[in-house]
Amino acid sequence: MKTAFITGASSGIGRATAVALASAGFQLVVTGRRRERLEALARELASTPVHILTFDVRDRTAVEAAVSELPAAFAHIDVLINNAGNAHGLTPIQEGDVSDWDAMLDGNVKGLLYVSRAVLPRMGEGGVIVNLGSIAGYEAYANGNVYCASKAAVAMLTRTMRIDLLPKGIRVAEVAPGMVETEFSEVRFKGDEERAANVYKGVQALQAADVADVIQFIVTRPPHVQLAEVVIFPAAQAAAATVRRAE
Repeated sequence: MKTAFITGASSGIGRATAVALASAGFQLVVTGRRRERLEALARELASTPVHILTFDVRDRTAVEAAVSELPAAFAHIDVLINNAGNAHGLTPIQEGDVSDWDAMLDGNVKGLLYVSRAVLPRMGEGGVIVNLGSIAGYEAYANGNVYCASKAAVAMLTRTMRIDLLPKGIRVAEVAPGMVETEFSEVRFKGDEERAANVYKGVQALQAADVADVIQFIVTRPPHVQLAEVVIFPAAQAAAATVRRAE
């Protein structure tokens, strides 16, 4: 049985991806900061072997320690889903909160690097890495500054990882969603539920499962097929800041 290692699996796209890959016959290493949610996921996937790791991807020491202690049954990783990340704040650059900047750069960029570096020695030829980017990595929008920059870094890291890992026979892809209705906006707006809800008002946004379907498709392609970059929008969205809303 192949093993998929998924970061940020306690909610949203990460959780949906765990469900999708379990249905595709993978055993799972699910990681996140909220162990109780990961345990609930493992109970839901009772027929799938699941190993839980609890750490913050921003903590390199914790990442390395957790991966080093994987039990033998989960020690070889076939698929890595670098999903963990965050958005904090939506303000002009001159008003930005430095702690928000640190959280986004440390989680979205350095966290991806820490996890990839720790997992790669456990991945051989035929392995697949999927990095979760965003349309924000391709198109700038007002007040998105550091978040956009962090996701642009994910896009470029994916491309360079694909080159670096080609000799090892490891495929690397990016999935860059547009508007997905998850806890994303609640985190960005620091728990302001009304403001978060307004993001999706009048729009049938993507759901986490829609993105998970794409990820499942990527990692189950024949070994000679490389899906490099996939941008996925809801039908009501045409660009980062171009959305058709129902009246």
